[in-house]
Amino acid sequence: MYAERASRLTGAVVWTHTPTVPGSGRVLPDGCMDLLWHEGRLLVAGPDTRAHLTAGSSGAWAGVRFPPGTAPALLGVPARELRDRRVGLDDLWPAARVRRLTARVNAAPDPATGLEEAALSRAADADPPDPLLGRLVAALDAGRPVAATADELGLSARQLHRRALTAFGYGPKTLARVLRLQRALALARAGTSLAETAVRSGYADQAHLARDVRELAGLPPGELLARQG
Repeated sequence: MYAERASRLTGAVVWTHTPTVPGSGRVLPDGCMDLLWHEGRLLVAGPDTRAHLTAGSSGAWAGVRFPPGTAPALLGVPARELRDRRVGLDDLWPAARVRRLTARVNAAPDPATGLEEAALSRAADADPPDPLLGRLVAALDAGRPVAATADELGLSARQLHRRALTAFGYGPKTLARVLRLQRALALARAGTSLAETAVRSGYADQAHLARDVRELAGLPPGELLARQG
């Protein structure tokens, strides 16, 4: 069973998941990074460029999903170093620090609450999010071309690419593609036909949508929607 709620940390989501049937799950690229708890251990999920298969991991999970581009400042690690990876927090931070934080999370009323408190505490000590990153995400999520977005932000293509690698783990074109996938899936899940979904999401046609979904999610659109229905 999966459940989520808005976090007290602006833009973040707190979620829990307990697998109810055997088999692997499928986590789709969304431009985000997560701080995870699983069986008493803290981990970090980096930004995905393709579907991540959970390989039937048993036991309860909890997480805080950070808005695109915000986690690296909180974790102190460039997103590009965590692209398509799940790593223990103790691989990123000093062991003693991770032991203290893990103990706090495990002592909380529930792991999700403990993770949220940890994220809020870390955010209070970190610099505020770069507003340029928020503007970049908003522009690309609205379907703006990457070159035009760079001009609007006052950056060269190279500067934009470098900042995107640090904040999102990949370049702005990949970020735009991931955000477009999420827009399309939201429309399709709401009952919009695939042909109309393609047009409204910015794909050239339905075939283009189908190729992109298969490449990023690992399944054709119909099968993916059926599994997530």
